[in-house]
Amino acid sequence: MIGPPAVAFLRQVPVGARVVVRYALPAGSEAGASDALGELSDRSDDSCTISTERGAVTVAFREVIAAKTVPPAPAPRHRRPSP
Repeated sequence: MIGPPAVAFLRQVPVGARVVVRYALPAGSEAGASDALGELSDRSDDSCTISTERGAVTVAFREVIAAKTVPPAPAPRHRRPSP
């Protein structure tokens, strides 16, 4: 979902769902936007928090560009031992 539907989605998706959220970065940032991929861990009236592999990311709803649910992360692969 993009724009206002993405915010509506984030307001209703259950906490604990695995999501990806694209959000705008502050003016002057090298990149215009970033993504947060992980578990929706908290939500307030004006923001949501996504628990990512690198830590918690809190995104203000006014900065949300797009959002959707994503499937569970794949299981880690086992490495073959070196000969």
